[in-house]
Amino acid sequence: MATQLNLEEQEQIDELKHFWKKYGNVITWLLIAVMGSYAAWNGYQYWQRQQSSKASALFDEVEKSAQSGDVAKLERAWNDMKDRFPGTAFAAQSALLAAKSFQMSDKSEAATAALEWASEKASDPGSAQLARLRLANLQSQNKSYDQALKTLSKPFDPAFAGLAADIQGDIHAVQNKPQDAIKAYSDAWRQLEDNPEYRRLVTAKLNALGVNPEPQKGTSP
Repeated sequence: MATQLNLEEQEQIDELKHFWKKYGNVITWLLIAVMGSYAAWNGYQYWQRQQSSKASALFDEVEKSAQSGDVAKLERAWNDMKDRFPGTAFAAQSALLAAKSFQMSDKSEAATAALEWASEKASDPGSAQLARLRLANLQSQNKSYDQALKTLSKPFDPAFAGLAADIQGDIHAVQNKPQDAIKAYSDAWRQLEDNPEYRRLVTAKLNALGVNPEPQKGTSP
């Protein structure tokens, strides 16, 4: 009986050896690939956490520089942020914050450059679209009206579309194009249905152009 069991075990061992001889290399390389991918994923996650931590620390420096009004230090911190951590959310936030500080310090070119960077390279669409709105406003203030309209020409998500249309209306009004202004303000009024306070401002602009966007109440017979 023991001999029979030994023979069966030997046969199983021989079959296993044959199987391993035939498929061993394939299995080994497959395991290496799987473990390598797992290690790479863990490494990437660790790298991402490290990047985010470092970017957060640098954002604190950007924020403190902006609050203190130290423009030179702010420029250094912002340039460091966009060079080292351009793909992080902190980079987009830094661009918007730096641009606001630059504009308040009459550094229009630096503000424009920061907003252009954010509008093109921000990691999330919301920050990119907000940067485009602010960039168009800044360009309009600098009387670069055609450039501002070009900045606003790309589509916006519904959350930003009404604001973009309002800025377009302001530009057309300054350009003495009342019909274009009315159209843009009317678009803004429709798209700002969920923002009644801002909508009242747009209503006032339309009223100034002789237009009442509110639906007229019917008269009773």
